[in-house]
Order: sequence, then structure tokens, then C-alpha cells
Amino acid sequence: MHIPPKVTDRAFERLAEIGASAQGKALRVAVEGGGCSGFQYNIDLDEPAADDLVLEGAGEKVLVDAVSLPFLADAVIDFSDELIGARFVINNPNASSSCGCGTSFSM
Repeated sequence: MHIPPKVTDRAFERLAEIGASAQGKALRVAVEGGGCSGFQYNIDLDEPAADDLVLEGAGEKVLVDAVSLPFLADAVIDFSDELIGARFVINNPNASSSCGCGTSFSM
């Protein structure tokens, strides 16, 4: 059994700011093959599907599909608002290396 990822309050607050649930959407965090390190994160607003893990907070939802879930076990989904830009970030203890873009990693 995989430990599900955690979503920070800051990430849920950002989803509320952009009105995701008001649009009937949730933040989908998926892992796909590709990127410069072998896997890459795909983060997008989407509608829930039947096999999604749904993480809820502050009236908002974050979705992880069944295929991506093992790659995101015990990861933390956060929102970073830094000089280089505001974005959702994933702190993933399963990644053995990542690249500078922050969206690609290897295991």
C-alpha cells in the first residue's frame, strides 16, 4: 500500500484563489514518461475521473490517477511563490535525481 501524497494548505489556498472548484475543476498531478530525466510531472486543472485518488482541503480537490500514484507515494504537493515564478511544486522523496526545470525526475 502506497502512502498517498500530501497537499499543503498553501496549495489548497492557491486553488481557492484561482477558483478551481467554482469551475468544477481540480488540480491533477500526473506522472508521465519523458522529460530530460525519464519521468515528468504534468500539473493541470481537470475534472475528476472514476479511478482518481481525491485529496481534499479548503473546499478544493487534488487528483492523482492510479498509474501515477506509486510514483507520488509520500510526496508533498505545494505551491511556491518565488522570484522565478509562482507554480505548484512536488517534493518527491522517491526521485533519485531531478533536473533544473523542476518538472522532470528519475527514480
